[in-house]
Amino acid sequence: MTDSGHGNLLSVTDLRTYFETEDGTVKAVDGISFELKQGETLGIVGESGSGKSVANLSLMRLIPNPPGKIVSGSIVFAGRDVLKLSPREVRKLRGKRIAMIFQDPMTSLNPFMRVSKQLMEVTRLHLGHTKKQAREHAIKMLEHVGIPDARSRVDSYPHEFSGGMRQRVMIAMALSCRPELLIADEPTTALDVTIQAQILELINSLKAETGASVILITHDLGVVAGMTDHIIVMYAGKVFEQATTTELFERPGNPYTCGLLRSVPDPTDEQGKLYQIPGLPPDLAHLPPGCPFAPRCERAEEICRREFPPYVQLTREHYSLCHFASDVYTKSQAQEGNR
Repeated sequence: MTDSGHGNLLSVTDLRTYFETEDGTVKAVDGISFELKQGETLGIVGESGSGKSVANLSLMRLIPNPPGKIVSGSIVFAGRDVLKLSPREVRKLRGKRIAMIFQDPMTSLNPFMRVSKQLMEVTRLHLGHTKKQAREHAIKMLEHVGIPDARSRVDSYPHEFSGGMRQRVMIAMALSCRPELLIADEPTTALDVTIQAQILELINSLKAETGASVILITHDLGVVAGMTDHIIVMYAGKVFEQATTTELFERPGNPYTCGLLRSVPDPTDEQGKLYQIPGLPPDLAHLPPGCPFAPRCERAEEICRREFPPYVQLTREHYSLCHFASDVYTKSQAQEGNR
């Protein structure tokens, strides 16, 4: 779907991850493709249930089986297909070369284990550190992510830290082995706005320092605006739109993306009204015929309800899954010109 250039750290092609449930097969990720170059940041955006987190758990081979299964596709990381690696090879990759900051630091950190032990485990396993080296490295990483008085706090338990500080511990753990790819799954969801900004700034500065590539998963387009090079918009397990960040914000080519952009609070709007996309995301086990977004789409016509939409290439790096992608794109282009 995108030009296959040099310097791709990650190439995902036609990835499908399905879950078998009592209601039927849930196609959580259904044929997505994307690429990530060395040192770039990719935003994956969409409402809850769009398949964002499942896509990234698939990259890490962390899909619980049963009920989930990666049905087809390839995930080529640094020249090797992750789906063809043995469990032992995947364990060597996970935590060392690909690391993940999970959504909720309270459930991701072991509440019964001191933070020092959790941080030390990673480097002892992947970097062969002695106990003493691992402890010093843990303190250094906590200082690095802005935890004050790290030497005395390293032996604290997770509940002794605030939410923002726990998230910093998670980032310290994820970056302990200087991974080439950092996946941040809604890293600011449970945090207040000022802490959110600090955490995003921290991820940005650590990325600049280590040269890592980042995948940032969020339901909030406002979060990815200043952080990413490219954005993928997911809906119903599909990539609905992908483009460079600038292009996507200036000239969206999909009604769903337009709806998400309208949902971002506008500080200049004196009435303070928040837009909400009508309706609810579809049941992935029983998708409607045609376009999965059609029942909620203000632009939908008869063809949308009847036929699955094509991928339309709007510019060299801009694709949209929509029967009327060109119209939506032209209209947003005209609106941009009128501003």
